[in-house]
Amino acid sequence: MTVTPGANPNANPNAILNATPTVTATATPTVTATAAPTVTPSVQLVSDLVTRIPEFRGAYETHVFHQGGVLPHVFFWDVVQDTVRSFLGEAPGAADWRRTLDFLEEQSARGVLGIDEVIVTSFLGDLPSPQEPGHAIVEQLGPVMAAKFVRIRPLG
Repeated sequence: MTVTPGANPNANPNAILNATPTVTATATPTVTATAAPTVTPSVQLVSDLVTRIPEFRGAYETHVFHQGGVLPHVFFWDVVQDTVRSFLGEAPGAADWRRTLDFLEEQSARGVLGIDEVIVTSFLGDLPSPQEPGHAIVEQLGPVMAAKFVRIRPLG
C-alpha cells in the first residue's frame, strides 16, 4: 500500500503540507495451492485401456474433444461398437476383440467399484442382444465378466 499526497500540479507547493493523503492499494496476486485432481477409477480404466490397446487412441481423442474431458460411460459406447465390429470382422484396423476382452476381464477381476460400474453398465450391458449380429461375443467372455453378464442379462 502506498500513501501519496493528493496534490494538484497547479497548486501552491506549500499547500501540500495541508493536503489530504490519497491511499492507493496495489494488488498483490494471491497464489493458492490446490491439490492435484483425483483420478477416479473409471477415468483410470479408460486411460489404461488406451495405453494397453492404442487402437482406441483415435476414438479417445475424438471423445475428449467432443465431451471436453473423459466421460467413461460415454466412451465405452465406442469401445463396445469397435469390439463387436472387430469380432464380426467388419473393422480390420480396429483393436482385436480378444485383447479388449482380455483387458476388461483383468480389470473386472480386480473388484474395484468404479471399474465394475463402467464394465457392467457400459460394456456388458451394451453388448448385442440375442437377435443382433455379434451377440455370439458373449460366449467369448472370461469367467468374471460372464458371471456379471448373466446377472444383468439372464436372457442374454
